[in-house]
Amino acid sequence: MSVRILGIESSCDETAAAVVADGREILSSVVASQIDVHRKYGGVVPELASREHLRQIVPVVREALLQAGMKLEEVDAIGVTQGPGLVGALLVGITYGKTLAQALGKPLVPVNHLEGHVHAVFLEAHKAGRTPKLPAVCLIVSGGHTVLYEVKTEDCSALDASALLRYRKLGQTRDDAAGEAYDKVAKLLALGYPGGPILDRLAAAADSAPAPVKFGTTKTRGNPLDFSFSGLKTAVLYHVRETSEYEEEIRNREEALARGERKLEQLLPLCSPKTLALVREFQNAVVRDLVQRTMTAAEELDVESVLVSGGVAANSQLRATFEERAKSAGMEVFFPSRALSTDNAAMIAAAAYSRFRAGILADTRLNADPSLALV
Repeated sequence: MSVRILGIESSCDETAAAVVADGREILSSVVASQIDVHRKYGGVVPELASREHLRQIVPVVREALLQAGMKLEEVDAIGVTQGPGLVGALLVGITYGKTLAQALGKPLVPVNHLEGHVHAVFLEAHKAGRTPKLPAVCLIVSGGHTVLYEVKTEDCSALDASALLRYRKLGQTRDDAAGEAYDKVAKLLALGYPGGPILDRLAAAADSAPAPVKFGTTKTRGNPLDFSFSGLKTAVLYHVRETSEYEEEIRNREEALARGERKLEQLLPLCSPKTLALVREFQNAVVRDLVQRTMTAAEELDVESVLVSGGVAANSQLRATFEERAKSAGMEVFFPSRALSTDNAAMIAAAAYSRFRAGILADTRLNADPSLALV
């Protein structure tokens, strides 16, 4: 008989619940987004995020159960994100998960949010009938995280849903996460929030005209697999401040955003070829850095599989560049679908399955850990 786990995710600005059977079959997945709440601030406001989680958690869980055709008492366990993330947001999901587990007499499984992103890759691979070979190199890249891991199982074999994964951190961002840099550059250029999707589409719309400024590959002292995006973001800032030609169109886009005009077809006419070339060069620099360091790690470890997950993994140029580089290196690259790339609870329920099978459970003393490490 299958093990059906209810997953709950509330680490940042998505309230999510899902039911997954045996760590692989998604029976339901519901996500309540807070983009409209945080949009005018150009980023996530922690206090507002916590308030929205309180408002959404009950209806989201109910909808996930309804879509799965199940009653609450029929789930076998409850998996909940323990960290990392915003402490107030995490506490909403943890408190609700603990309450359900205690009231129903169900096991409570604590899950690392980053491990959830890894399992999102395996959920997608399972649907496609593909199995990544382990050990593998995994890049988790989002608005809050940019980190490289070696992923393996105890016997370094192909993944089974019940096998516990082991992680070794290879590199991480020393400052801004890649998704955070996207949001800040989009805010600077008055292109709306979240920045990743709109910058990706505008970069694709740019012609072949030379960029007004060139950004080189960021060099980091110490670990060559570490990332840094703060300098790139600052370089864009200084360039825009020093170039008066951007002022009028930025003002025009600010007025358009204030009117609620946020679609590509509404913003594109307000972007000069120079702005589009700047966006293209910024994205080229981010993608180049992410791919180069990840593939360097993969080649040094002589792995056959590269995993890429997190919200920025939905970026079209990043996907295309990884596929091209992996193919030329004789490796396979695996992504989740775009729906599973961003924060969701299906990945939390999937990650909870192996921990449930291994008896890694929590009790009512479970607390949020905003800096929880992945090991």
